[in-house]
Amino acid sequence: MKFMKLGTKADTFYTEQATRTLISEIAADLVIQINDITYLLHKFPLLPKCGLLQRLCYDTSDSESVSLELHDIPGGEDAFELCAKFCYGIAINISAHNFVPALCAAKFLRMNDSIEKGNFVCKLESFFNSCILEGWKDSIATLQTTANLPEWSENLGIVRKCIDSIIEKILTPPPQVKWSYTYTRPGYTKKQHHSVPKDWWTEDVSDLDVDLFRCIIMAIRSTYVLPPQLIGEALHVYACRWLPGITSSGSSASQTEESKEKNRKILETIVSMIPADRGSVSVGFLFRLLSISIHLGVSSVTKTELIRRASLQFEEATVSDLLYPSTTSSSGQNYYDTELVLAVLETFLKLWKRMSPGAVDNSYFLRSIRNVGKLIDSYLQVVARDENLQVSKFVSLAETVPSIAREEHDDLYQAINIYLKVHPDMSKADKKRLCGILDCQRLSPEVRAHAVKNELLPLRTVVQLLYFEQDKGSKATTSHKLPKPHEILLGAKHRPATRDHTQSKQSLSLAKEEFNGEEIRENKTKISDGKLALDLEKKMVIRGDMEETRSEKARGVKDESSSSYKVDLDPKRIIRRARSKSEYGVKK
Repeated sequence: MKFMKLGTKADTFYTEQATRTLISEIAADLVIQINDITYLLHKFPLLPKCGLLQRLCYDTSDSESVSLELHDIPGGEDAFELCAKFCYGIAINISAHNFVPALCAAKFLRMNDSIEKGNFVCKLESFFNSCILEGWKDSIATLQTTANLPEWSENLGIVRKCIDSIIEKILTPPPQVKWSYTYTRPGYTKKQHHSVPKDWWTEDVSDLDVDLFRCIIMAIRSTYVLPPQLIGEALHVYACRWLPGITSSGSSASQTEESKEKNRKILETIVSMIPADRGSVSVGFLFRLLSISIHLGVSSVTKTELIRRASLQFEEATVSDLLYPSTTSSSGQNYYDTELVLAVLETFLKLWKRMSPGAVDNSYFLRSIRNVGKLIDSYLQVVARDENLQVSKFVSLAETVPSIAREEHDDLYQAINIYLKVHPDMSKADKKRLCGILDCQRLSPEVRAHAVKNELLPLRTVVQLLYFEQDKGSKATTSHKLPKPHEILLGAKHRPATRDHTQSKQSLSLAKEEFNGEEIRENKTKISDGKLALDLEKKMVIRGDMEETRSEKARGVKDESSSSYKVDLDPKRIIRRARSKSEYGVKK
């Protein structure tokens, strides 16, 4: 970073309490008050170079002491002291960090060439044009300091000249970049003989205030020279620079609110600058902004725009892009924000349905919706491990995926199985609701064989699995038929009894309760075989009732041989026997 040295004398300024003066044998005759600092200075070195002081001391004699108040000088006492030291010939260094307050104060004191040739303003402007604007980091550092004196910097043209210099360098082809810049991307410094990356400028520009950053980005976009993806990368770097870890609360409520307000402005500004081109930013970046926006409470317009942009690229997302903690956990434990994913999914489906199939090949739309279906099922397998996840949210997200999006239900079954293991205390109604979203006919043979032996599944789901397994086996071979579900139930009376008649009646009542309690849920996506399975289930219950009635009438006329047997209709034993036979049939 360049600097300019002016003056040769040693610095003799010193402070005594709230008074600044300099070592001199001559008594001070000029007293200047700036804020809480009092300067005891001399007329003879300051007045010849400061037009303002000449006018203020015009009516006084040379020997008379003058007191002035300059509270409104830009840059305050520090900037004034630079001007005073220049008048005394004391050595000072001017750089990009103190140039703006020095120039504004010199302009305020009217230290122009019209007062004295080679005055302070002339030297500062020459340094600005020949050094600061020619340098990359000098221009950015100078532009940063203008935030402290925005009106003065704007009126003097400092902001405009710095922005023009920065934009000119950004638009320079990378092979022609010769100046130093900051680039700390992982792995970049390890490369030998590497070329200048296209996004070499993004990290340095991200140090600017959001308003100045916006001015640069919008000016670059208006040139249509850089691709939208490069603009998106600059926005991503800026967001990482200013919006990390904002979910943690501050030390006090007031600081938290102040921080939220600042971050809210940054986020809304970033969203407003995202190029309209699809793919200009990654879908993961959009989800991160969306998660942050919910915490900050941004405007509904900004949130809706983020959801829309994320839905346009939803099929490109990965599971890690969707894993953000919820900010509404009352227990203090953050669980995954499934509502955020659901909102994007619903918007994606609306846009997907509105797309004209004639615009592109239909296979593109089918591939798009199925990619999203696989993404949601994989996401469900992850969030199912969360003990705080309610079954209603799990089911709502799974049901939102249309039937066409799932060629098979293997991934969905895995998610349901994980959820059942993590939530062992689920009620029967919740299990019924959870497993109701599963289409048993869309399971692969391997997964169906696993499901038949899965004791976590409700009885109704197991019966449906047995039916489809038997139906599949009957089509493959007729030599080894798998017993039908109603034969499993009704054939139990021909096996030797091990319990008395009272236990048999209780088991029969239990079976009736299990199967009569299951309601037949309409599902338009089920094919006719699924409906047959449900009808068969009803017939099984009726057949069981008839057998129980016959058993009641025959209680008094049983012979000795029949008295030593009983009807074993324990549902759990039936399922175990059915599963063993199912495995035998599959092996055959």
